[in-house]
Amino acid sequence: MSISNHFTPSLSTLDLEMIRHVPPGGSWKNIPSTVSSERLKQIRRSFEAGEGSRSTYYGRLNPHKPSYTINTYFNRPGNGCFVHYGEDRMISQREAARLQSFPDHFLFVGSRGAVNKQIGNAVPPILAYHVAECLANKGVFIDLFCGAGGLALGFEWSGWRGILANDKDADALKTYEQNLTAETISGDIQQDLVFRAVVEKGREGFHAAGGAPTFILGGPPCQGFSTAGKRRSMDDDRNNLFIPYAALLKELRPDGFVFENVPGLLNMGGGEVYKLIREVLGVSGYSVSTWILQSELFGIPQRRKRVFMVGLREEQQVPPPVPTTSFEEKSGLFEKLPPTVTSKEALDDLPSLRPGQDGSNLEYEKEPTNPYQQLVRGQLTAREYISSLCIRRSAAL
Repeated sequence: MSISNHFTPSLSTLDLEMIRHVPPGGSWKNIPSTVSSERLKQIRRSFEAGEGSRSTYYGRLNPHKPSYTINTYFNRPGNGCFVHYGEDRMISQREAARLQSFPDHFLFVGSRGAVNKQIGNAVPPILAYHVAECLANKGVFIDLFCGAGGLALGFEWSGWRGILANDKDADALKTYEQNLTAETISGDIQQDLVFRAVVEKGREGFHAAGGAPTFILGGPPCQGFSTAGKRRSMDDDRNNLFIPYAALLKELRPDGFVFENVPGLLNMGGGEVYKLIREVLGVSGYSVSTWILQSELFGIPQRRKRVFMVGLREEQQVPPPVPTTSFEEKSGLFEKLPPTVTSKEALDDLPSLRPGQDGSNLEYEKEPTNPYQQLVRGQLTAREYISSLCIRRSAAL
């Protein structure tokens, strides 16, 4: 069986020289000053000036820990901790997708850059699955700002059915169509023609659901809210994309919604922006619960924090999902939880690569050695995978 998207970018001679100095779990700090690099000099100057720690730049994965957050620049050694833990190369697109909890059969479509963007911007499907499992009755959903479909995939794993998806990213929609069943509408939902098309198709789909619960999902592009960005005001148009989301809630009046975003949303403008969004989303009669979830606590081999606002009608409050794995914290709730999945546990059955190689035609190195590898290779369902973690917890009690 071939492994789609198992491609790693080429590296310059200088980048190769630098990463060879970095041990597992190390970073630019391990590169000797004798290596002549303007990028390295810039990082050192910024560090000395106190402009952020820059601690993960030119970082190599620690095989015994989950990865850092997978972003859209995981192909660049100088922009994060994305060097393979055991090989002198960047992680492949498939490896990044695995760290996001996408299964290996999930095919990403588009240029190299487009695929990087789709993977880095996605909601980890297993995290989405945990969110969906908190909603007692399964139904149908519309997926706004759908991207490649990580949020939708997790909901489908939980028994929900997607009926409509919208995004203005044509490549992401092609990926969505390749892997998920919902009808898609391409275009910017801020444009009236696109908005009306989503309303019309959404209304038809909700009506055809025959009384099943109806939900709207979506995570508006988060660059304007991200703590990694410099522009953090409502002057950034990307921070106003909750408005058409709220307008669709008013038009279609679903039973509930799930609004996903980055933690930077919560403290933007001293918290006033979050209060405004919560108020606007709740104005159509929804009681809104806000969760901050960390992927590494839910069986995902990646440190990634996300905000979920979950709205239900009639003053209903939904408790957040309960963690299934622990990371570093070993007391209280986490005392008896199994440790989170490490980067090596997630990746070590994939074939070795050299920089610049496309290994999509290669075979697996070995049979799966743990439940996470069984999950991403289609040998366990999401439910079976989470159950395996619960069994490990019971054995520890």
